[in-house]
This record gives sequence, structure tokens and C-alpha cells, in this order.
Amino acid sequence: MNPTRPRPEARPVRSRADGRRAVARRAVLLTVLVLALVLAGSVAAFAAPAPAAPVAPDLNAVLNNVRNWIMGILALLATVFLSIGGVRYLISNGDPGEVGKAKDSFRNAGWGYGLAALAPVVVAILKQIVGG
Repeated sequence: MNPTRPRPEARPVRSRADGRRAVARRAVLLTVLVLALVLAGSVAAFAAPAPAAPVAPDLNAVLNNVRNWIMGILALLATVFLSIGGVRYLISNGDPGEVGKAKDSFRNAGWGYGLAALAPVVVAILKQIVGG
């Protein structure tokens, strides 16, 4: 009598097309999620009553407002890229292409935060040029 080992259960074989479809589904899901968050934020912004148009008293106030807007927009975009990179890294499942895209998103987020940090310097130089 020859003892035989029990046969392992067969796993379903996944093709490359199935893997690509799964990555495509994840990318579409991520895009829909980001768009839903952006849309929810814009709806909340438009739901608030519009205040009266502010009048800046001088050039310094205008330049400070420009600096604050630039910093806010850059920080917001950098945070979006950081979030997208994190989600891509989590759902990459070890796929080198997706990991590379996640790292690119992290790099872009770093550039965004760096530019947001440099916005006050740019506005200070602009103040020097304009004489404000």
C-alpha cells in the first residue's frame, strides 16, 4: 500500500485580462470617489449665502489675499495627490506599475507642498517689485 497525499484544492486561474479589469475597476472607483468628494465640497460652498463683495483697502491687503489663496489652492491640490497616492498604493496589490504611479502621486504632492511653502516668498518678491 502506497500512501498518497491528499490533492490540494485547485485555485481558479486568473488571466492577465482579469487583473487588468480589476485595476481598471479600482481606478474608476477611485476617480468616482474623488469626484464625489469634490462635488460635495463645491455644493456646500455654493449653498452658503454670498457675502457682499469685499473691498481691499490697499495693495498689501490684495497681495496678502493672493498669497493666502495660492497657498490654500496648492495645499488642497497637494493633499488630493497625497490621498490619491495613498489609495493607489493600498490597492496596488504589489503591481509594480501601480506602485510607480502611487510614488509619482507622492512626488507630485511633495512638489505641491513645497510650492505652497514658497508662496509667501514669491508674494514678498512681488511686493518688492510693485513697491507695496
